[in-house]
Amino acid sequence: MMLLAGIAVAIFGADQLTKLWALGRLDPSQPIAIVPGLVDLTLVLNPGVAFGIFAGVPAEWRWLVTLFSLAALVLLCSLATRIVPDGGWLGPVALGLVFGGAAGNLLDRWRLGAVVDFLDVHWQGYHWPAFNVADSAITVGVLLLAGQLAFAGRDHDRRGAADA
Repeated sequence: MMLLAGIAVAIFGADQLTKLWALGRLDPSQPIAIVPGLVDLTLVLNPGVAFGIFAGVPAEWRWLVTLFSLAALVLLCSLATRIVPDGGWLGPVALGLVFGGAAGNLLDRWRLGAVVDFLDVHWQGYHWPAFNVADSAITVGVLLLAGQLAFAGRDHDRRGAADA
C-alpha cells in the first residue's frame, strides 16, 4: 500500500505543478511549438471527460461528469483491495498511477469546472485531443492493470500445471 500511495502522491503533485505552470504561462490562442509539426504546448480547459468526451454537456449537467469520476474511483478502490494484497509491484504501481491522475483531474473539475490540458500532439492536420500528466498516468496505469489482469490467469494456470 505504501508503494501505491507514494506513486499516487507523486503523480498528483507533478500533475498539479505542471497545470499551475500551464495556467500561468500559456495562452489558449498561442500554441508554443516544442517539436514543430508534432508537439505543442496549448492551454485547453476541458469540461468533458477523457479526450473531450461529453465536453458539450450543458453546464447544469456537468455534475454528472464529476459523479462518474467519483464512481470510477470507488470502483478502483474495490479493485485495489483485490490486487494489492496479492503481492508484487505491478498492481500497486498501476493503481498508484491511476489514483494520482484521477485525483488530479478531479481536483481540477471541482476547483475550475474543467480539466487543465496543455499537451497537444498533432501531425499533418490530425490532432490527438490535448492531455496532461494525469491523463498520461491514467493511460499507462490502465494499460499496466489490463496487462496484469490479462496475464494473471495464464501465470496461475502455469503454476497449477507445475504443481500437478
